[in-house]
Amino acid sequence: MGDTPFDQLDGYIWFNGEMVPWVDSKIHILSHALHYGSAVFEGQRIYGGKIFKLNEHSERLHQSASILDFEIPYSVDQLNEACIAVMERQGLTEGYMRPIAWRGSEQMGVAAQKTTINVAIAAWEWGSYFDPEERMKGIRLRLADYRRPDPRTAPCRSKAAGLYMICTIEKHKSEQMGYADALMLDWRGQVAEATGANVFFIKDGVIHTPIPDCFLDGITRRTVIGLAKQRQIEVVERVIMPEEMADFSECFITGSAAEVTPVSEISQYRFTPGEISKALLDDYMALVRA
Repeated sequence: MGDTPFDQLDGYIWFNGEMVPWVDSKIHILSHALHYGSAVFEGQRIYGGKIFKLNEHSERLHQSASILDFEIPYSVDQLNEACIAVMERQGLTEGYMRPIAWRGSEQMGVAAQKTTINVAIAAWEWGSYFDPEERMKGIRLRLADYRRPDPRTAPCRSKAAGLYMICTIEKHKSEQMGYADALMLDWRGQVAEATGANVFFIKDGVIHTPIPDCFLDGITRRTVIGLAKQRQIEVVERVIMPEEMADFSECFITGSAAEVTPVSEISQYRFTPGEISKALLDDYMALVRA
């Protein structure tokens, strides 16, 4: 892919039920989603010619849309079939896939009852973020300034486009300062998540992770919790305050893009990627290719 802009990649995008040439997959400038953030999306990976947890992603897309008060005009099964068709048309065996649903341009203003709901699915070649050996060194994070909002102020259980504005701001700040990402607290000052991944900590052989009450309970998060329990590792979902990070020995983040990535630093707190992080990274990479 190199430095080619995403709107100039080769291939086809599934767009409202049809395969459309990549460069022709366009929307109008007055689309409601562009002005008011009325869009939901998924990020899912392709491993060995299979889309990992495809059905769960398609179901979540429907749930996200419902929370934003619109209905996706394709069933979960139809979305699954379309995703597979895109993967095959693009000739991908390893890659990343982005389904997205959004309100169109039939109505302009906050109200959007008359807008058409559009759906598109794109996929492109994209390997893992890190080589497994390099990944075990751990990435560096900083504490974000923005916080995940109170659920009474944002539709936090929807994977909605607008919820990522503060993530982009914090990601930019982090990279400008030499960090890989940022850890966000929530409106109460409790540990929440990274800008696009859930977070886990380890102390005395026990895994601790924040309760997902104001951020997404990620599909990868749930998968890794399941893998830990298979190894008889205790997983505690609880409130975690930032000062507690001084007491944890290991830390890692999880997500479809991040997979399982150990963390060596969060602001002034230090961690040493160890046996549990490596075991869960190995287990996850074996599972996605099973």
